[in-house]
Amino acid sequence: MMTSMLIVSSVSVSNDDRCCGQWPAPLIMKKGTRKSLSQGSGNIFIDLGFEPHEAAVMLLRCELAEALRKWIDRDGLTQEEAARLWGIAPPRLSQIARNKVDKLSLEYLVGLCAKAGVVVIVKTAA
Repeated sequence: MMTSMLIVSSVSVSNDDRCCGQWPAPLIMKKGTRKSLSQGSGNIFIDLGFEPHEAAVMLLRCELAEALRKWIDRDGLTQEEAARLWGIAPPRLSQIARNKVDKLSLEYLVGLCAKAGVVVIVKTAA
């Protein structure tokens, strides 16, 4: 089994405009309308107006869930097979696959990463 590594940073985990592995909906404008675009912060949840401490936790949950989804895809497993390997109920894995991780703790997600062999390294910035 190949080991994956996820480095989680308190600053910015990804520089693209995706949130939790999903692209934002396209911006639809009426003809002749101008919208100004600005550079995001690197954390979509901060950009959406969440408090920084909430945004950091939400982003970490999404990043851990994405690492787990990539592990499942890489190994070619079904959700049911992965759930059996990790000893969790298939509906719980379905939540992770659909990125419904708002009610899952970081401890729970890190524990699943450990079961999958996904190395999680948390670096803090002072």
